Amino acid sequence: MERETEKLFYQNTYLRTFTAKVVGCEKQDKNYHIVLDRTAFYPEGGGQPADTGVINTVNVLDVHEKGGVIVHKTDKPLAVGAAVTCGINWPRRFSLMQQHSGEHIVSGIVHRFYKLDNVGFHMGAKAITIDFNGELGESDLSLVERLANGAVYRNIEIKTEYPSAEELEILNYRSKKELSGKVRIVTIPGYDVCACCGTHVARTGEIGVIKILSAQRYKGGTRVSMLCGGRAVADYAEKEKSVGAVSVLLSAKPEEIGQAVERVLEENAALKQQLTEIRNQMFEKRAESVQEGTKNVCLFEKDLAPNDLRAFCLLLCARCTGIAAVFSGDDTQGYKYAVGSANEDVRACGKEFNKAFNGRGGGSKELVQGTVKGSQKQICQFFENM
Repeated sequence: MERETEKLFYQNTYLRTFTAKVVGCEKQDKNYHIVLDRTAFYPEGGGQPADTGVINTVNVLDVHEKGGVIVHKTDKPLAVGAAVTCGINWPRRFSLMQQHSGEHIVSGIVHRFYKLDNVGFHMGAKAITIDFNGELGESDLSLVERLANGAVYRNIEIKTEYPSAEELEILNYRSKKELSGKVRIVTIPGYDVCACCGTHVARTGEIGVIKILSAQRYKGGTRVSMLCGGRAVADYAEKEKSVGAVSVLLSAKPEEIGQAVERVLEENAALKQQLTEIRNQMFEKRAESVQEGTKNVCLFEKDLAPNDLRAFCLLLCARCTGIAAVFSGDDTQGYKYAVGSANEDVRACGKEFNKAFNGRGGGSKELVQGTVKGSQKQICQFFENM
């Protein structure tokens, strides 16, 4: 059994490069699993993703720990016994340290003020998500964000220690499960005391900024999305760019685009209503061109939505004694249809039609709707031969 890997990331969180010895290398599918005698690569755990980087010229793609042994997933092999120089992808690692430290502050404040526990935590590619076992409103989260950034401004030292069993027994700390033995406690004085195996910045000022992006109800509690540091700044820049673009398009000041969008939506709704009225008038005129008492009607129209097909078909049903069918589309992409009758049950007809043209759809005895594949000529012949 391999001996436990020396964890340099706990000795010095800011260690970017280090030397080590390869003590194991095994091929796994298309990659390799490499074990070093010591490492600064943090393995995935506690909601924090694994580090990436290089060992000599070999890329480290993932890192995980099993039984105290840290395994590095790489794209190439390394000779066992070789001395190697390793480098952490530092910008990525530092960003993860910012996110994790900011999460501690937010979770600590929520626990202190609202007596809610962090029951789920994940650092995604775009944002952090935290699941709390209770509801938090907009005003609650606004207060949490303000207090969290207050902790950043105070530039408090973040402390890491391993209390004795006796000390741990009387220590009031956050943890998702009961712990015993050697427990790593991360403390942000005045804000949080938590059992955690992740990496963090040395002082809260390095977090930069804490921004809560959104919150939603989740499994009886609240799922909060947030960003810290450089990620929060990048998110702000992206949204500012979008706001600027919308501002130009609407000819409105950035702070007034909400009202401008409301006006556009109101105008759009009014135009849709006008268009619907015009289309209905057009359908009525078109239907009047069909002589009353006509048996079956089969018409093809351009660019009709399902609701338009339905409205036009019902008008035609009142003018014919048999079946009225309306289609919109083309021979290449297929057709949307509405088939109806004022005197017959058209469900059997719809089923037979779908079967003949590999279609899908259904409806009531008065009207069926769906889509089919076929040519206009073939469809017309089907209704002529009914």
